[in-house]
Amino acid sequence: MNAQQAIEYIHSVCWKGSIPGLSRTFELLQKMGNPQNDLKFVHIAGTNGKGSTAAMTASILRKAGYRTGLYTSPYIYTFHERMQVDGCMISDEELVAITEFVKPLADSMVESPTEFELVSCIAFEFFKRRGCDIVVLEVGMGGALDSTNVIPTPEVAVITNIGLDHTDYLGSTLEEIALTKAGIFKEGGDAVIYRGTPSVEAVFEKVCNEKNVKLKKADFDSIKSVSHGLDGQVFDCGSYKGLFTPLLGAHQMKNAAVVLAVIETLTQKGFSITQQNIYDGLAEVSWPGRFDIVGKKPLFIIDGGHNPQCIEALVKNIADYLAGKRVIALTGVLADKDYGDMYRPVMPLVEQFVCVTPPNPRRLPAQELAQHLINAGAKATACEEIADGVKLALELAGEDGAVLCFGSLYTIGDIKKALDERG
Repeated sequence: MNAQQAIEYIHSVCWKGSIPGLSRTFELLQKMGNPQNDLKFVHIAGTNGKGSTAAMTASILRKAGYRTGLYTSPYIYTFHERMQVDGCMISDEELVAITEFVKPLADSMVESPTEFELVSCIAFEFFKRRGCDIVVLEVGMGGALDSTNVIPTPEVAVITNIGLDHTDYLGSTLEEIALTKAGIFKEGGDAVIYRGTPSVEAVFEKVCNEKNVKLKKADFDSIKSVSHGLDGQVFDCGSYKGLFTPLLGAHQMKNAAVVLAVIETLTQKGFSITQQNIYDGLAEVSWPGRFDIVGKKPLFIIDGGHNPQCIEALVKNIADYLAGKRVIALTGVLADKDYGDMYRPVMPLVEQFVCVTPPNPRRLPAQELAQHLINAGAKATACEEIADGVKLALELAGEDGAVLCFGSLYTIGDIKKALDERG
């Protein structure tokens, strides 16, 4: 087996999609010797900001000298991004060796694991083999029945911003979704939450009381923006003055406040993390695909925004960072997304839309998206190939404009590849 064959096996069509329940994951892990039980975790659930919060937390822990695992999804450019140790992705050799170890065990099961369950089990084995001191573990979807929730009580369970997404699986109200996410809180543990509406916070408080979990709420009141530019932003939060992060957007300051509460909890539990580790970790964090500047002339920005809260943050970022610039949107979307509401707030800020088709079975054809935008009063053009869309968007923006890519994470890899090939 080579790396490509390992990935093809993981992606194999025989795997089911998303089926709630932890029994298959527990069964496979037991066959593997329960690697998850030899690890410590920061477990992160939420609708938006999970990845950024995980990346910041892992960056600080690395600076503090801990061998730090990071598990995230989905990937942007390569499958290997999903599991990293100290900022380095799993190697082809490790992926092949662990997949060859796991495959006969998974194949022996009466009820096969889903793809995400299989990937999670491979990740646990990878982190164990690498001897991680701590793993920052991002939930795939939901919380209670997500396959990452097979871990023992984490050092900290974290809930980031809650929004209406995956409502078919998680609930139709913010409170129902919050209750599902709170399924990662375990008896006697510690929890940190992103501040939300009183009714959402009440859900978390109730679950924490029932499970004897110590709850900490991120400090948003003390956040103060000092300065911001395309290279990053400087802000104060609590006793920390002049924090810098290259991650752009006001929402990232709130995510950082969550991270500071997580680090405070860890230090209270005996982890050795200095103030300098925090400053350095935030300053050197990398999280691609989130208002990520990948080109300068013209500005070429990639953003994975694809739900209402992400778009709200994107609109603010356009106002904060692209004021006065001609903005060309390069965009594709999945057909099952509420793209009518998604694009409406962005329309007044964009001169023209260049539409492409995401490489995904759930894709909305570019021509259909362009026609929808035209019917809504926008100027839009459809391109057959993503590379053609990149070329047209660059031409329309000119050197002084900005190309803004958003709508679906599934387009990002091909967009970046086409941009790189143009030099």
